[in-house]
Amino acid sequence: MARKRKELPLLEKVTITDVAAEGKAIAKVNDLVIFVPYVVPGDIVDLQIKRKKHHYAEAEAVKIHEYSPKRSVPFCQHYGVCGGCKWQVLPYAEQIKYKQKQVTDNLTRIGKVELPEVSPILGSDKTEFYRNKLEYTFSNKRWLTTEEVEQDVVYEQMNAVGFHIPNSFDKVLAIEKCWLQDDISNRIRNAIRDYAYEHNYTFNNIRTHEGMLRNLIIRTSSTGELMVILVCRIERDEEMVQFKAMLQYVADSFPEITSLLYIVNNKVNDTITDLDVQTFKGKDHIFEEMEGLRFKVGPKSFYQTNSEQAYKLYKVARDFAGLTGNELVYDLYTGTGTIANFVSRQARQVIGIEYVPEAIEDAKVNSEINGIDNTLFFAGDMKDILTQDFISQYGRPDVIITDPPRAGMHPDVINVILEAQPQRIVYVSCNPATQARDLQLLDVKYRVKAIQPVDMFPHTHHVENVVLLELKEQSATENQ
Repeated sequence: MARKRKELPLLEKVTITDVAAEGKAIAKVNDLVIFVPYVVPGDIVDLQIKRKKHHYAEAEAVKIHEYSPKRSVPFCQHYGVCGGCKWQVLPYAEQIKYKQKQVTDNLTRIGKVELPEVSPILGSDKTEFYRNKLEYTFSNKRWLTTEEVEQDVVYEQMNAVGFHIPNSFDKVLAIEKCWLQDDISNRIRNAIRDYAYEHNYTFNNIRTHEGMLRNLIIRTSSTGELMVILVCRIERDEEMVQFKAMLQYVADSFPEITSLLYIVNNKVNDTITDLDVQTFKGKDHIFEEMEGLRFKVGPKSFYQTNSEQAYKLYKVARDFAGLTGNELVYDLYTGTGTIANFVSRQARQVIGIEYVPEAIEDAKVNSEINGIDNTLFFAGDMKDILTQDFISQYGRPDVIITDPPRAGMHPDVINVILEAQPQRIVYVSCNPATQARDLQLLDVKYRVKAIQPVDMFPHTHHVENVVLLELKEQSATENQ
């Protein structure tokens, strides 16, 4: 006989006390720490425990008895279902206060190194429509909200274009209006959706790998250019004729599109990095602009998704680097060379290293476009390229700027940095926890001199942080 599953408790009138990682809030009952989404400190709620471990639990707020004075009304109709922008219920001033605290806590508790005071976070001037890129998914399995399910209606239209529901890989929430990107993004997505409904286009079935329409990527830029990429599955000639009719409709309806592209993806997975991109109308790229520099952005290029805050971030990195025009700078994890090109005017030479070969090609193009001739770029795994032999060949860096992925730097990379002994290290991070871990490893030779958080993503828990490290004075015995 199967054991009856133990019923998890309902906790009544619990006060939410703090904000945690991943956009959740915290409550404490006796010694149990409880993580709760979609509530804010000061709310008094009934909590239904969903998962319980020894030292913590996860819960859902099933009733709110008293709203916190620190609460704001969510502005998005999809709030609480979409899974994004979880901090809409917090006023922006509160959001950045908690992000500042997150940086300080991580560096203090994980890093355990001597720290200066953390500078006040640089907030985002725009808190809506601040992204320059969004990707939508087409699916024939539309997610029905609780309200829709309770109406007990049979829905004839189960196709949707929107965002994946968290923890449901094959379900997509139909998005009517997203507040993350310029409203042109909403108008284009909804027009394509309506045209597809009207002309009976098939939407992707993620389980059976059937259906024509798969993904839609929209990129806007500070120069006013607009890129639209439609990803489709095409298996017969007549399907391509049908698909191109849609592309023509999009081109005619939105003359402001400067780059209308498409990708045929007949694979099982959604990755497009290994696929050819076809140009239907306009150019195969757009440009971003920053401080007079132009950056070419292709359909597969990485560019910071909040252009205005990226400028603030890069200015902090350049200021921390303290360049006089005589320095050799290594820019690790350079991506498309944005930081490398941005600081090149103040350096003798900049060497950029990046894993993705296509990104390195973009970096070289960006140097060429801007008439920059003091950059060198190398593609490959960082721990394989950045070696003592490499440093012997290209020179010992005076300054290293590093902007690694969320996982932080590989220990081999840190060891090479420690051996190279640049005077300054500027560490840009999208994950203060792994940054703190790396600072501890660098502490044997480096002292943290400055810390500057930057908010790139309002209404989310994500935060960027820039740390300046300087080489500690070597002891007399080391100098002998």
